This record gives sequence, C-alpha cells and structure tokens, in this order.
Amino acid sequence: MKRHFAIAALATMLATTASAQTIGVSMALFDDNFLTVLRNGMIDYSKGMNGVSLQIEDAQNDVGKQLSQVQNFIAAGVNAIIVNPVDTDATVALSQAAAKAGIPLVYVNRQPVNLDSLPDKQAFVASDEKQSGTLQTQEVCRLLKAAGKKEARAVVMMGELSNQAARMRTEDIKEVVATPDCSFIKLVEEQSANWSRTQGSDLMTNWLSAGVEFDAVISNNDEMAIGAIQSLKAAGRPMDGVIIAGIDATQDALAAMAAGDLDVSVFQNAAGQGKGAVDAALKLAKGETIDKKVFVPFELVTPANLKDYQAKN
Repeated sequence: MKRHFAIAALATMLATTASAQTIGVSMALFDDNFLTVLRNGMIDYSKGMNGVSLQIEDAQNDVGKQLSQVQNFIAAGVNAIIVNPVDTDATVALSQAAAKAGIPLVYVNRQPVNLDSLPDKQAFVASDEKQSGTLQTQEVCRLLKAAGKKEARAVVMMGELSNQAARMRTEDIKEVVATPDCSFIKLVEEQSANWSRTQGSDLMTNWLSAGVEFDAVISNNDEMAIGAIQSLKAAGRPMDGVIIAGIDATQDALAAMAAGDLDVSVFQNAAGQGKGAVDAALKLAKGETIDKKVFVPFELVTPANLKDYQAKN
C-alpha cells in the first residue's frame, strides 16, 4: 500500500510539471560523507537549471529497496534515472528494468558489473578507479623510501567486497607493490572495514591487539583511514612513525592531513561526478548519444598541495 501511495504521489508531481525534466535518483546511502557531497553536487547543479527537478531516495544500503525505488521511478514516468549502486554486482536487474521501460539510466560513482554490456540509453559517470589506488600507493612507496625504508610492511583496509571500487583499488595496491621500485613493501594484512570509520577503528584495534607490525596503512577510502588514526592514537602510537593513506579527500580527511595525521589522499571530484551524471541523464532523455563511460580524473593530495583542495569536497 505504501508503495502505491509513493508511486501515486510521484506521478502527481510529474503531471503538474509536464514540461519539466524529472530525474529519479537512488543513492546507495545518505549517511556517508563522500556520497553526501555527491548528492549535494547533483542538487546544487540542478537548482541552476530551469525545468529540471530531482526526486532523490535513500536505498539505505539495501539492494531490494534500491530495485523497488527504480521500479517506482519507472511506474511514475520519470524522464531519466540516476543510480549510485548499493551492490555493483546487482546492477543487471536495474538495467533490464529501465531498458524495458525505455527510460535512460545513468550509474554514478560505482561501476556496474554489466558496464561493458549496458543497454542503449545507459551510461556510467565516475572516476577511473585504476588511477585511485595507483596514485595512492605510489605516494606511499615514495614516502617509505624517503624515510629510508629498505623493507616495509603495510596493511590494507578494503571497502565492501561487493563493491567494484573496493576490488579495483585493492588490485591497484597489489600491482604497485609488485613493481621493482616498490617491491620492498610487503602486504601483511588485508581485510574489509566496509568503508566505515567505526569499522576501520575496530579493525585497527584488532590488528594492534594481535601484534601486527606495519609501517603503512593503505585504505580504500578516507573514512576507514580516519578510523585507523583514531585507534592508533588511542593506543599511544606516534603518528609520525606510520604512513596513513586514504582516498576521496573529504573535508574530514583534509582536516586530518592538516593536523599531521593523514599523509596521503586522492581527490575524487564528487560534485563533478554529480554534475556529470545529471548532464548525462538529461542528454540521454533528449535522445542524444553520449559515451558509455564518462570519467572525471582523480588527483593526488598531499600536505604539499593540501590548500588547493580544502575548499572542494
């Protein structure tokens, strides 16, 4: 019954704005720093466009809820749909539903498993994950060398294993440490903390309790890196004795870098991805042809160029 009311309410809204372009947006999660910037980027960009409105829903990290949201958008007759996938391995059903209805679909930030076989009028807007973990780990390697390390150990904090970005960023790390220049780094632990600051803190506490020794923490995102920093500080470990690296360059991460706790991050232009997703959705809704993959470049962030990024994410 609630679902029918939701569809009716959205359909009524669309009927009253027949000349408008309405985009249904399903976000994997609202309660996430980076995804909040991404969501706000779409909202802020659409506010400056006449006749464009967004209907944004929180999937609350629930695959079934996200599919229902997409089905509701379709039933309500939106002009296009943007999805930030909960599970990148579960995107085929979303693509099929939108394709069957003839409604354009744009995936944003998280790469769909069916990227190479997306139906017509579907696209992916994000940053090339091949750059993210590569830039991050190359800088960790450089810093360890600068510290005079001939042999070094690192631990890896991974995001959700169902997420393509987590898998790709971890693969990037392994590829860098396999190169001759960085082969002195040994990866001694590799576990998921699900993108979470709290779980990152808990994982670090477990490693410290188990006596794991390491010179660097390479995290798939900033939130887990911040969690690691919190646990290291609580354990009384000097921060100048370990290199901490994250990805996303969120405001909290940049504050940690300014405080001397975080050594490396990689700027992922959340607002730029949001803008790109809205542009792609509108173009597809108008029948225009666009590239299936639209990439927004990653950028390395260190204390040396920190000021350039403090007003961004």
